[in-house]
Amino acid sequence: MSNGALPDYVSMAKPNPLANRAPWYKNTAPTYAGIFLWFVFWSQAPSGGAGEPGGVLSQGVGVALLGLVISALLCHFLFYMVPGLLGMKTGLPLYVVGTSTYGVQGGFLMPGFLMGALQFGWLGVNAFFASQAIASSFDGGAAATKVIAVLWAAIAAFVGLKGIQYVAKVATFLPLIPLVILIILLGKTLGGIGDFDAQALVAAATAEGEPTAGLSFFGVMALSISFVVGFFATAGAAGVDFGMNSKDEKDVQMGGLMGIALATIISAGAAILIAAGAFGATGKYAMNPADSGFMGDVMGSAGTGKTMGLLLAIAAFPSACFSSFIAANSFKTTLPKVNPFISVGIGAAVSIILAVTGWAGQAGAVFTVIGASFGPICGAMMVDYYLAGKKWAGPRAGWNMAGWISWAVGFVVGILPLVSSVKIPAAPLVAFIVGAVLYFALAKAGMESKVIEMPAVPAE
Repeated sequence: MSNGALPDYVSMAKPNPLANRAPWYKNTAPTYAGIFLWFVFWSQAPSGGAGEPGGVLSQGVGVALLGLVISALLCHFLFYMVPGLLGMKTGLPLYVVGTSTYGVQGGFLMPGFLMGALQFGWLGVNAFFASQAIASSFDGGAAATKVIAVLWAAIAAFVGLKGIQYVAKVATFLPLIPLVILIILLGKTLGGIGDFDAQALVAAATAEGEPTAGLSFFGVMALSISFVVGFFATAGAAGVDFGMNSKDEKDVQMGGLMGIALATIISAGAAILIAAGAFGATGKYAMNPADSGFMGDVMGSAGTGKTMGLLLAIAAFPSACFSSFIAANSFKTTLPKVNPFISVGIGAAVSIILAVTGWAGQAGAVFTVIGASFGPICGAMMVDYYLAGKKWAGPRAGWNMAGWISWAVGFVVGILPLVSSVKIPAAPLVAFIVGAVLYFALAKAGMESKVIEMPAVPAE
């Protein structure tokens, strides 16, 4: 096909030149680390974002940390590395690189528009948990919490649309707040880890007269993977955008190992140890280390706990703005004729509804949706990359059905645990595998659409 078959958003894309790129420790690693230092992530680590008695600590601290390490490595090697390499080798953003897997027409929606739409889900999650933390700092009730959630989401959406450059300057330092709080809480609870008893924890979480059996070893592994991978899935695909700022393969690799794998283990691992240590010392069942009441008990001062909660909320504001910024850029690209104030405004309204109704507070369900949506995308992109000889194949014509069918089936598999009684262990990982296997089979069956020549893409 001729170059004229390329839509403007592909043909006019300009690769990021090597001169504009920087080492991993200046961009990829600190940015990803900031994501994992978000208190909404590590606060859910002990429970795994689910209501299982004992959460990931059901089989003890060692098993919980093992599950975390495995999950962190899966995020790096399966969900991030190929997108990161694609970004580095092409210098092009995700919405262009994705046209190889989903076609130049299909890529308009996947992963471009989907990435933007799901950011408003993250904005809702951010607004829900931040409003809870802020309201609890001055003993505000349900009405105050909802008002704060509305204002939080609205302001973040506006700043993300118009003034992200100002937030970016502050965001460099604010992630230090949750890191310092984690260190303080860990120092206060470390002495209780030796007295931690997993069976006692499960029993404390179970109502009288009900079974006290916690998760099995493999149940803990599956819960850890579901939680961590589900949280990370969109950021994994966004590795393309991170990779286009990397100089070489070493920068891609180190950025992921330090910013994703190590940051996950440190932040979530600290939260798991804090929860275990607090229970070992007091025997009081509590699985959310970022809760102001939990922090107040650990610090011996309710006021200190509330102050810490307020600081964690403040530190979360830049991430709310960045979510809005990503969504705004996605909508500007995929909906160029729609006023961004309208498209982003509608998205912000959805975020507000998710926050004030409490739906956004169901972290496990949110992570399941994210994992189901982007698990098969990452899987298909990985196979597409290797089938092309470890490079970007280039934009494909129309709708690449190999990509779309693999995504649809993978999404259904990944979402089943949320919408039905079907139990699929580690559903986001299974969705990834389904997407990868199906893309391979469909590509070999000749269902990939033809590649359109794109001379603007530089050689590797």
